This record gives sequence, structure tokens and C-alpha cells, in this order.
Amino acid sequence: MNALNIALLHWIAAGEDPGSWALLAGRTMALWGGPASAAILLWTGWKKPSERAYLLVVIAGAAAASLLSHTLASALNFQRPFVQGLVPGYITHDASGSLPSTHATVMFFVAAAFLMRDELRRAGWALVVLASLTGWSRVYVGVHFPLDIAAGLVFGLCLAGALSAVRWMRPNRRGAHAERPARRIDREAAGLTPARRTGFPRRP
Repeated sequence: MNALNIALLHWIAAGEDPGSWALLAGRTMALWGGPASAAILLWTGWKKPSERAYLLVVIAGAAAASLLSHTLASALNFQRPFVQGLVPGYITHDASGSLPSTHATVMFFVAAAFLMRDELRRAGWALVVLASLTGWSRVYVGVHFPLDIAAGLVFGLCLAGALSAVRWMRPNRRGAHAERPARRIDREAAGLTPARRTGFPRRP
């Protein structure tokens, strides 16, 4: 696995003598992919007021995803490619742990959360493309291994799945409570149970 990871790194990374336009594109995407994703999220909230409550949940989830990813990366403390001297680093970055990529974790979490809503699906696909390009670019400029991006993708999807499970369970719980009076009304209408006393005398 490590040999494949390093081989993919050397295949994707800019290396010692990258083209100026390719390096400019890679650096721009590596630095601004995250803010662009946040801009799409905010723009969607402005254009779709009915989705704002859900988007606030997504923002909170993204913050939690970032915290969890940073914590896990610090615990694993897997050194970045440029720190190990495997490839040059073309953006300024600290020497913190790289696995999983926090950019990939958060951006793929947000993209998946958008894809789970019909009204947000079009923006969700745009976020998938943006997250993929950002992941590629951060390998290209030497701050991540391909495995870091893949781990961030999987972690982000798992967190989005957890969000979906929580949202699925909450309406079901409300529905279970609402089902009881509905059943009683149906049974009363069918004559299977006596109707509630209202205090009025019955008609002869």
C-alpha cells in the first residue's frame, strides 16, 4: 500500500520543474478550493430559503468534521510528502499530520450532504467536482499523499452517512408518537372501540 501511495504521489505531484500555468492552477485550487466550497454553500442558503435550517445543520456538521479530522491527523501524525523530502512543497504549510486530509473530509462531507437533498443535488454535484479538484491539487503541490485524500473522502462520506441516519431516525420517532391517536380514531370510526365521552346525552 505504501509503495502504491508513493508511486501515485510521484505521478500526480508537480515535481522539480512544473509548467508555470499548471503550477498556478494547482496552487490556486489548493488554496481556494475550500473557500469556493463555502461560497457555494452560502450562495445556496441565500437562493433557497426553505433549505436554510438544513444548511445550518450541514455547517455544524462540517465544523465537527474538521475538528474530528484534525484530531485524528494529529494522533496518527503521518508526515506530509514535502516534510519527508519526497516532493517539493509549492504552498506554505505547517508540518502537521496529513492523514486524513481535512480539506477532503469537510468538502466531501458537504458535497454528500447536498446530494442527499433533492433541492440541493445540482449544487451537490458541483461540490463533488470542486472537492475532487481540490484533493488532486493538494497532492500536486506536495502537501498530501493520495492516500490522505482517499481517507478524507471515506471519512467525510461516513460522517455524511451518520448525519443521514440521525435525520432518518428523528422523523420516525415523531411519527411513532403521532401514530397512536391516529390508530384510535380509525378504530373508533370502525366501531371497534367506544367513542370518548363528551358529556352530552346520547340521542335516542
